Amino acid sequence: MHDLAPLARFGGLVATDLRDVTHDPEALDSAGFWAVCADFEGRLTCARFGDVRPDPVPTPAPGAWRGPAAGDWTSSLDRAAYTAGVRRVREHIARGEVYQANLCRVLTAPLPDPAGADVDSLTALLARGNPAPYAGTIRLPAHGVEIATASPELYLRREGALISSGPIKGTGRTAADLLPKDHAENVMIVDLVRNDLGRVSETGTVAVPELCAVEEHPGLVHLVSTVTGLLREDAGWPELLAATFPPGSVTGAPKSSALRIIEALETAPRGPYCGGIGWVDADADTAELAVGIRTFWIDRPEGVLRFGTGAGITWGSDPEREWEETELKADRLVAIASGAYESDACEASGKATSR
Repeated sequence: MHDLAPLARFGGLVATDLRDVTHDPEALDSAGFWAVCADFEGRLTCARFGDVRPDPVPTPAPGAWRGPAAGDWTSSLDRAAYTAGVRRVREHIARGEVYQANLCRVLTAPLPDPAGADVDSLTALLARGNPAPYAGTIRLPAHGVEIATASPELYLRREGALISSGPIKGTGRTAADLLPKDHAENVMIVDLVRNDLGRVSETGTVAVPELCAVEEHPGLVHLVSTVTGLLREDAGWPELLAATFPPGSVTGAPKSSALRIIEALETAPRGPYCGGIGWVDADADTAELAVGIRTFWIDRPEGVLRFGTGAGITWGSDPEREWEETELKADRLVAIASGAYESDACEASGKATSR
């Protein structure tokens, strides 16, 4: 359905009337409202829209989204390969090359009707089944960007000179599941994000107003911290993205070592998964970019839907537990995209009331 009109949807706003598409981050310092997608591998797409108006996510229309069959999903790393990867990361840690690395896999399934697939219809389903603070759509079929995200994680918020990031590290079904390892993971990444923001912030302005807060999301809990800084006057979007991308929580520490390990162990590109997805209002000097987790994207040439999931690996990681964490992060969302959510939701609400 390449004739679907370009559209972006974030934070109760919908943007239409596409005016411009560029890969140059300097455009974000110019004027107008931009939808932004930065792939993990570094490909940046910025789309400027002429019409931005309040518009709540529509109620899902029956049959508007036809997702893959629940049993058709395959993983770029199966259980054996993923747990072997976790053991390899621990070997790198033992040799002192890295403290933590995020190991991810990409799930892929064929779409039954690729031509009729609309990511905005999937966003509507996600909004009902898995509400998320940074949920949204970017629909630019002609430019190879078709994303529905239910991201819970803030990569960058900008309010004038004030910049903030909200790294997530540490995941469990309940707060009781969170281990000392999860707290250690979070603190390591906070250090990394402080360092990243410090490269473009006024000296002495980087702060951590919140450390390891427990945040509840559908079906799981996360540890979330907040890091802030005041952007230097000589720094704009090109400098901000260069200093902070890819997001620290989905790479590892030190970032350069983690990226080398990720490159060696992962067998599929992450694409928009673990990148940056959101909007920039250049006129108001405000922005909100999420880390591209809990994110689906359509690969038109292949006729497939993709979804990424991963976990942060430290010396304290148990390979099987890390695999289970990637399953936990994917289960609910993949069920929604495959239309298997209704029965699961009834089951879950039954369990919830019986506790």
